[in-house]
Amino acid sequence: MKKIQFKNSSQTETVGKIVCVGRNYAEHAEELGNEIPEFPLIFLKPASSLIFNGDNIIHPSYSDEMHNEVELVLLIGSDIKNADDESAENAIAAYTVGLDMTLRDIQSKSKSKGHPWTLAKCFDTSAVVSDFKLKSEYKLTGDEKIKLSVNGIQKQHASLFQMIFSPAELVKYISARMTLEKGDLIFTGTPAGVGKVNRGDILTAEIENIASLENKII
Repeated sequence: MKKIQFKNSSQTETVGKIVCVGRNYAEHAEELGNEIPEFPLIFLKPASSLIFNGDNIIHPSYSDEMHNEVELVLLIGSDIKNADDESAENAIAAYTVGLDMTLRDIQSKSKSKGHPWTLAKCFDTSAVVSDFKLKSEYKLTGDEKIKLSVNGIQKQHASLFQMIFSPAELVKYISARMTLEKGDLIFTGTPAGVGKVNRGDILTAEIENIASLENKII
């Protein structure tokens, strides 16, 4: 079982399921030729896909096009079902920066055939997180900048307020469709600027006032 770490604390939390949100920034949806969604697009990653700041990201041999996707990641702090606005916000215990690594060629091929694109998202090392910052220590304003660089060259840069659906809105929507449990993670979507990365590349990512990470692709 995977355990996440917290900033300024020896506390850990065992990770449950990883719920991910697609197309939660309008410009990202547009850059991939997708419609802006009317409701959150949800998919899952297994906890086995999770690695941490400093770990190597393994580029699968069966893909020729891995893409970077930097995201705000939420930690759920209590079991919750059918949340209202207040309980959805209260269920968020901590935040960090994460990477949702995506095999775009596998995803595109699957979508063109009308097949699920699970294998483009669920491979080992496809979910990366840094240490989490407890909400009791810092509460999001929405003005925080989220960014990612590849080999020192900035590729993604946005503000969290550009998300179509806020963190609390996502918790509310997801909990109406599946029970969220203590230790679950929610990857909240990526801004524009995704693109192909290669073996040997160094990815650095940061969310202002929250966390940063650096990982190498091998």
